[in-house]
Formats: sequence, structure tokens, C-alpha cells
Amino acid sequence: METLIELSKKMPKTELHLHIEGTFEPEQMFAIAQRNQVVLKYHTVEELKAAYQFTNLQDFLDLYYQGMSVLLHEVDFYDLTMAYLEKVHSENVVHVEIFFDPQGHLSRDVPFDRQINGIYNALKDAEKRWGMTFKLIMSFLRHLSEESAFDTLELSKPFLHLIDGVGLDSSEVGHPPEKFLRVFEACKDLGLKITAHAGEEGPPEYIWQAIDQIGVDRIDHGNRALEDDKLIKEIKKRGLTLTVCPLSNLKLCVVNNMKDHPIKTMLKLGLNATVNSDDPAYFGGYMNDNYASLIRQTGISKEELLQLAKNGITGSWMEDKQKERYLQELTSLFA
Repeated sequence: METLIELSKKMPKTELHLHIEGTFEPEQMFAIAQRNQVVLKYHTVEELKAAYQFTNLQDFLDLYYQGMSVLLHEVDFYDLTMAYLEKVHSENVVHVEIFFDPQGHLSRDVPFDRQINGIYNALKDAEKRWGMTFKLIMSFLRHLSEESAFDTLELSKPFLHLIDGVGLDSSEVGHPPEKFLRVFEACKDLGLKITAHAGEEGPPEYIWQAIDQIGVDRIDHGNRALEDDKLIKEIKKRGLTLTVCPLSNLKLCVVNNMKDHPIKTMLKLGLNATVNSDDPAYFGGYMNDNYASLIRQTGISKEELLQLAKNGITGSWMEDKQKERYLQELTSLFA
């Protein structure tokens, strides 16, 4: 087991499901709050850490949006992003695909350019320093209207050369993907890749909508696909990748025990499951923690570990030459 954990630390990894606002460690949140003279509801770092306990997605989102409130200036977005990139670079993550939630900041009168420039400049600096490649995904908040998403898309147009894809996140239940059908069509017309959170708390029907009506290139989470045999076949037929988030699933009670996590079942069924950290500051772990938890609790084998890492590379939006390079590195490491 420990040998597998060491192997998981050494292998080149991709992260395809990461909300940059969800990487806000309590210490950094307090530091930026003080810098910007923002008063938080919590008086100490310890008090804030104690609040990182959730019973469902909404409990988490309430704290998540409060954390956002300290992000006001370009340097704040840069510092937040760079702290994450430094952390995952130390864990042998070679490629990241990062979500950001512009509407959560626009509602606080933080301009679009301030957000994206801070995030993008950190990503470019990580690329220069370590060769870490990236894709940037603008995510729409599904609890807001499609009109709000259209307004955000309009604001993003001067920056489309920095944006690789569009996602859909926030409270899933009651906000099906079809609610955003027209705005995703507009995004496709602009040449953007499409992904959507579906089947985390929402039913399999939401995954059907994501693949049939929206026509996603990838599915975020997708756990509840396992409830529908026809859906499993359709996902396999289309070769869609599932960006699974084990510790997130545990923290948000999508699974009650990591031993019961469905990722081994997904692999046995031939689904392209990957490992990601989602909102690591809030959910108790970055990439290496997620892999270690799976190895300890689900008993994934060396072959399954290799498959998960391979899926992370093949399911990414990086260039084919890069994929070949990292797949060769993995093969050598596991030989």
C-alpha cells in the first residue's frame, strides 16, 4: 500500500476539475482580508477552520462565496492562483485545467479583467518557471439565470484568447443543464470547449441533458451515471471523461465512506474516470491526498492507479505531443 502511495506521488499528474476559489486556505484568506480591510464573519483562523464542516453542497457553497468576498484586486487573484500552483507543482502535477467563477466576483463589482488577468498571469508564470501547462475554464453559476450567463459571456469576449472552455457549477439540484442550452450553443459557436457538473447531487437525467442537449466534451463528477446502464453505455460510446473528486464526494456526503467510493466500479465498467481535488482547501486534500485516500480506503491496484493517471492525461485538453510525453513517462515509471 505504501509503495503505491509513493508511486502516486511520483507519477506525472493532471488536474481537470479544480475551482480556483476553492483553493483558499484559511491563513491566506485572513491575510488577504486584512490587506483589503475586509471583515470576515470569523475572528480567527482557527474559528474559520472549524467552519470547514459541511453536511451538503449548499453548506459548503455558503462558506465558499464568503471566502470570495476578500478577492478585490488583480494581485489577490494572482496570489490565490500562484499559491495553488506552487502546491500542486510540489506534488508532480504537470498540467492543470482551472475553473473560475466570474459571476461570483462581478456581483461584488470586481471587473472581469481584474479577475482573469490575475489568474492568467499566475498560470503563465508557472508555465515559465516549471513548464506546467494549463487550460482556463470560465464557469457559469447555475443558480443564476441564463440571461446572467449571457451577460458574462459578453463581458468575456475581449478575453476569449485566454479562455479555453466553459463550465457549469454551483447548486445542482433544481438547476438542470438544459436551463443553459442557448448560452452553451453560443459558446460552441465561439469555439470554446464545453463541460458541465452533472450527477454529483443531481439525477442521471442531468447527465443525459449534458451529453444529449448541451453536447459536452467532458462530464464533471458523473457519479450517478452508475444508476443507469444505458447512460453508462452512452458515455463509453462517446468516449467522455469523468472528472471525479473523491475527497470532495466524501466531504459533501455524496459517499458516506471512502471505502464505498464508486471509482473502482467506474474503471471496471470501462469509464474514463480521473482523480481531481475540486475545492481542496475546503475538502481536506490536494491531488496526492486524493490518491492516497483511494489507495488506503478502496484498495485500488497498481493497474488501476496507472489507468486513473492515464485517463487524466488522455482526458485533458492538452496538446497530443504533451499527452504522448507524459504517457511515456507513466509507462516507464510503472514498468
